Amino acid sequence: MRALYLLLLYLVTPLVLLRLLWRSRQLRGYRERLGERFGLVTPAPRDAEIAVWVHAVSVGETMAALPLIRRLVERHGERRVWVTTTTPTGSERVRAELGDKVIHTYAPYDLPGSVGRFLDRARPRQVVILETELWPTLFRALRRRNIPLTIANARLSPRSFNGYSRVAGFTHDVLSDTTRVAAQSQADAQRFAALGAPNATCIGNLKFDIDPPAPQIQAGQALRARLVGAQGPPVWIAASTHEGEEAAAIEAHRRVRMRHPDALLLLVPRHPQRFDEVVRRLEHSGLAFERRTRLDRAADDGAPGLAVLLGDSLGEMWMYLSASDVAFVGGSLVPVGGHNVLEPAALGLPVLFGPHMHNFIAARDLLLGCASAVQVGDGEALARSIVELLDDPARRARMGEAGRVAVMSNRGALEKLLALLD
Repeated sequence: MRALYLLLLYLVTPLVLLRLLWRSRQLRGYRERLGERFGLVTPAPRDAEIAVWVHAVSVGETMAALPLIRRLVERHGERRVWVTTTTPTGSERVRAELGDKVIHTYAPYDLPGSVGRFLDRARPRQVVILETELWPTLFRALRRRNIPLTIANARLSPRSFNGYSRVAGFTHDVLSDTTRVAAQSQADAQRFAALGAPNATCIGNLKFDIDPPAPQIQAGQALRARLVGAQGPPVWIAASTHEGEEAAAIEAHRRVRMRHPDALLLLVPRHPQRFDEVVRRLEHSGLAFERRTRLDRAADDGAPGLAVLLGDSLGEMWMYLSASDVAFVGGSLVPVGGHNVLEPAALGLPVLFGPHMHNFIAARDLLLGCASAVQVGDGEALARSIVELLDDPARRARMGEAGRVAVMSNRGALEKLLALLD
């Protein structure tokens, strides 16, 4: 199976490079620093050993890993933690949030030469991979070099478990190379153990330990004051939306404005390469809108008549959430699996999401269980629920406080993970 895996990987690598070039038409970062993806990174200084290599695929994993990375930097010193991502958006977040405190590159492709070159140059003492990234070549290389490997904040949905079970022997072989799996929930730990992870334990979800950044909270309050006034009409957010969800959010907002004529929608697509596509949809909607990236160029006189603000900026999700009264989290009306519903809950916002939450089952059940969230079946139900919540400030306050308390009560995964790494 390993031989077949490597053969397929070598065969698809040219296609992967072509795909990067294709995607770079909309996001130039995909064609930059290609050598890093083959392990061609600047070697770590000989007198500054890399204590930990942390890998976070994209923006979501990077944001969840930030508290961990900052604590590791505090413990080991600046430039002693190596952080890798896979996507340009994740890379941009690392640079914006951590600057020169860490060494940052793209992760190597899971080819023997690429992995070997990277490990020869980085020389980490241990490795932490966020969530569920199973790389057979890397895992085996780390085991042969006696470098401990932790899969942290690990999650494995029933759907993914069934998929891995179809190649149970190969999956067992790959997971046997891990040192430990620190899972988000007991169910996740049990699924990893059933697939062959030798040391799978539940420590909780790192996303409970993320602290809302005060500068973005203040920026969100200022944004709201500028757009609708501190005590103005209601604001709701459709966050991390995917194709199909923007249409549902726009239609829901039409119904909201029938009840609250001056209400504002903050529409924040998940992927920056789709910003222009969403602009075209907004142009056809007839609703007055503005792009976040153009808002600061306008005169500082508010935004009279604005119905929608398109969040076409990166790294400002906390700001958008802080400006809102209610949050709908995307990736859930379409079969993506959902996104992080704990961030709006941590800010005391009522949370809505669709039926497709298989990547965030524990968080979904927690928020539904404490009555701080509403699960909607489709766009029509979304519109109905938004209107009901905006009509009832007292209910919003109760739901928001219940969610905030639930998040606070479940913190602690970060300290447990640090203890495991020690």
